[in-house]
Amino acid sequence: MSVDYKATVFLPRTDFPMRAGLPAREPEILRRWQEMDLYGRLRKAAAGREKFVLHDGPPYANGHLHMGHALNKILKDVINRSQQMLGKDANYVPGWDCHGLPIEWKVEEQYRARGQDKDKVPAVEFRRQCREFAQHWIGVQTEEFQRLGVIGDWRTPYTTMAYSAEAQIVREVGKFLLNGGLYRGAKPVLWSVVERTALADAEVEYHDHTSTTIWVRFPVVTPSQPALAGAAVVIWTTTPWTIPGNRAVAFKADAPYVVIEVRKVAEGARARPGERLVVARPLLDSVLKDIGVAAHEVVAELPGAALAGTVCAHPLRGRGYDFDVPLHAGDFVTMDQGTGFVHIAPGHGSDDYELGLRHGLEMPLTVDGDGRFMDHVPLFAGRIVYTAEGRPGDANPAVVAALDEAGALLAQGRLRHAYPHSWRSKAPLIFRNTPQWFISMEANDLRKKALAALMQTRFIPEAGRTRLYAMIESRPDWCISRQRLWGVPLPIFVHKASGEPLRDGAVIERIARTFEQEGGDAWFTSDPAR
Repeated sequence: MSVDYKATVFLPRTDFPMRAGLPAREPEILRRWQEMDLYGRLRKAAAGREKFVLHDGPPYANGHLHMGHALNKILKDVINRSQQMLGKDANYVPGWDCHGLPIEWKVEEQYRARGQDKDKVPAVEFRRQCREFAQHWIGVQTEEFQRLGVIGDWRTPYTTMAYSAEAQIVREVGKFLLNGGLYRGAKPVLWSVVERTALADAEVEYHDHTSTTIWVRFPVVTPSQPALAGAAVVIWTTTPWTIPGNRAVAFKADAPYVVIEVRKVAEGARARPGERLVVARPLLDSVLKDIGVAAHEVVAELPGAALAGTVCAHPLRGRGYDFDVPLHAGDFVTMDQGTGFVHIAPGHGSDDYELGLRHGLEMPLTVDGDGRFMDHVPLFAGRIVYTAEGRPGDANPAVVAALDEAGALLAQGRLRHAYPHSWRSKAPLIFRNTPQWFISMEANDLRKKALAALMQTRFIPEAGRTRLYAMIESRPDWCISRQRLWGVPLPIFVHKASGEPLRDGAVIERIARTFEQEGGDAWFTSDPAR
């Protein structure tokens, strides 16, 4: 016999319906909040209280909301509401990031879909279209955020494209210009061939990528030790196209190195019996396997520091690359992979650039903004690293073939590894030496001030401080220039002869006041002498 236990269970009684009916209830709740002016009543009730301000990193105004937006904004709404209920004035002011590549790229997509070239459109017209695009999505996202139940000052949000905001950006850039923190320099930056612009670290993401790897001989011409005479230093790289930009080789000062003589090679190997090669002792076995050496003899062992002063020839010497290639110690050289030597192309990497700067190396410009070797580059002028669509060009095969013909190539292979890509176009990037404007992290003790401020800030969880501290402690100077149209123009006048920027506070303020009235378009439409 079954027993109905329903009558024996004492549960609380409630007027809440058994079914939530959210599709109907949600609009009703939002409409009720609007009719009662919930936001206005909260502000009135909190007038005079201690303020709680949530500095919200704004979303880009370039599309519908996704789950990331929902997670971000709902959590922040919970924080704001809790602080309001704890007796504070938690006035949340939403905002939008309206400038930059995310918006410009979306507008360019419309041009590409119509088979049009946006570079043929006047700058002010293109900027107008970007502004209208951003304004449209601000309206869409405003409605969508409110559908999520987020309470805030949706009638008067802040936007980076507001004339007042653009004017204030001019003033802030002007402060760095006046105090010497802003400078123009040629440094390797991550460059998007597809978008034809430098990218900031935050615009870069890493994806798996298959690269061509090569092992290359650098013949020793001036040995620092007798055992190095007649030998060749072996480098390994995943970017063969950077070999034309090589100007040095780096080694690890506290690592052991060996000079070996090849006795026997595998079938098809490019290594030659009798030749002498220099590699790091910890990587010897893997290098021998990679280059196809079946038998060898260690003829000398050297500490890394003993390699200082050695000079090699460029592997393409006699073919337009007739300069010396010195060996220098580099603390970035590791024993995890490769040969223990790193080929240094100062125009194609941050470590390369810093080492080149310390030792006065040439900083060659070899690749233009389209990913194409410039006309002055021997053997490879016109070769393409990546196409305008982000696909591999003919530069790598051309460099590998030239090295092989010169007798410098020991081996080649393929490696799948994490590689920097544009977060917008998803295309692979290149390090390229370009003239850009930078804010120095050292001038005016900016790095020290930022790190000190971190230590005075409470982090929840504490691990956030450690992560951010490490990022700021090691970050290079901040590249603030972009080769794009939709953004706040840098308010800088440069002397044509000397290249020195005009540092005049009155001029900066005049530009800022103009931007407050006319926006950044004034930079493109106004007579500079106005």
